[in-house]
Amino acid sequence: MPHLTRDDSIFVLHLNDEGASDDENVFGPTQVAKINELLDEVEASDGPTALVTTALGKFYSTGLDTAWVLANVDDVDPYVESVQILLARILTFPMPTVAAVTGHAFGGGALFALAHDHVVMRSDRGYLCMPGVTIGASYAPGSVMLVADKVPARVNHEMLVTGRRYGGAQANELGIIDNAVTLDEVLPAALEYARTHQNTRGRTIGEIKSSMYAVTAAALRTTVSGVGGQAAIADS
Repeated sequence: MPHLTRDDSIFVLHLNDEGASDDENVFGPTQVAKINELLDEVEASDGPTALVTTALGKFYSTGLDTAWVLANVDDVDPYVESVQILLARILTFPMPTVAAVTGHAFGGGALFALAHDHVVMRSDRGYLCMPGVTIGASYAPGSVMLVADKVPARVNHEMLVTGRRYGGAQANELGIIDNAVTLDEVLPAALEYARTHQNTRGRTIGEIKSSMYAVTAAALRTTVSGVGGQAAIADS
């Protein structure tokens, strides 16, 4: 289950259980609710700070919970909407945000990472990928717009229409992420960025991001009736 720690003034949101390194860190309904609860705690804090998200083991996140989707078909659309609202929240969060990607980030996991202000990825192993086209499943418009906002145009096109997997070094070279380092440097690099920019925390940065990504955030918060099942499968 996601949990929160602090490194001095910086909040670190871990996507898996403490000590667990074999989870795919899916965004099931329980996990989404817990992440929002932790984000509430971060927002309620005082003083300069920033948010870093990370995970242990092979996966940063593989996205939506396919097993839950298959067992709860009638509830898929509200579930996908809750994940998209979470993406919008990270995209416009009123403090610096950094994704410390230590393992694979697929579909919804890749979207979650890209929604941050800054992305640090492991350089030697692990992939970032939007696999929907390879399994015949589409994405809700807000998800497509999020990738377009964060990734250079030609690479954005390739990422979505080919489902290519990008290693950390490739992702850094192509401008998908901001930094690629060895595994033991991922979290320290993320924390360094967070500390450098923590004084920007507050209403102003939230308003700037809300304006900058207004159209995408609105699309992410829009209902996805009719495409939710496809989006959920693609994001998994």
